[in-house]
Amino acid sequence: MDSIVSNKKGLIEAYLKIIIGTGIMGVAIKCIYDPISLVTGGFTGAAIVLKNLTAGVIHGGIPLWFSNLVLNIPIFLIGWWMKGKKYVGRTAIATGLLSAWLYIIPEVDLVNGDYILASIFGGVITGIGLGIIFMANATTGGTDMVAALIQVKLKHYSIAQILQILDGVIVLVGFYVFGLQPTLYAIVAIFIVSKVTDTMLEGMKFSKAAYIITDKYEEIAQTIMTELDRGVTGLRAKGMYSGEDKCMLYCVVSKKQIVSLKELVTKIDRNAFVIVGDVREVLGEGFIEYKGN
Repeated sequence: MDSIVSNKKGLIEAYLKIIIGTGIMGVAIKCIYDPISLVTGGFTGAAIVLKNLTAGVIHGGIPLWFSNLVLNIPIFLIGWWMKGKKYVGRTAIATGLLSAWLYIIPEVDLVNGDYILASIFGGVITGIGLGIIFMANATTGGTDMVAALIQVKLKHYSIAQILQILDGVIVLVGFYVFGLQPTLYAIVAIFIVSKVTDTMLEGMKFSKAAYIITDKYEEIAQTIMTELDRGVTGLRAKGMYSGEDKCMLYCVVSKKQIVSLKELVTKIDRNAFVIVGDVREVLGEGFIEYKGN
């Protein structure tokens, strides 16, 4: 019974994330990218191009929500046929919701034609929305799904490589239609989107990891555990120059504690070799506690 309730709760949470994420993306596309014709790739970028090209035929051009929906429908049907309905699942819902948001959200230019603001804030807002959608184990379809389907036939290319080509083609079409300046700012926006999305997925709570190679590993490990209240793991290692077996210590601490850790190590063994690196989203006691359902 508890597992059923837990599954329902997880499903509701996932769909809420999809609703919120697609809504945030809808604002960026409709109120930032579209008013100044920033084509950042994907089917929404293609929809902006189509809207501009058809503006002389249809009043205001083909609406973004309609183009996004029509472009995605055949891709989802092919995806269903090639990989089954489970593969389409949440992504179909996310795509439908994004099209709904593009229909509902009014056309308002939030950046008043400022390309710098559009590329920066549009990129940040899109990255946040996309990150939330990815957290729900979904995508917004479009070129993401096209790339995944093409990769089934062209296995020697990665999905990321195919996606770069597809989005690159759309950006080049945007360059042909709108000119150089919007295209250059669109590239800036694409870069920001990728960075913000990665940050959303990897977490913003950075920590530090330290590898410590020392002959006084027991004393140093004990000191770290008592004075810094952090766990330490001993890893078997071998010095390839000396041929000696060693114990290398591995420890994860907060950014504030890394200075104290280095001071403790050098105080005990000035000849110790310490390697410090960045880590993100550490789950476990003393960091981000995992809350199971």
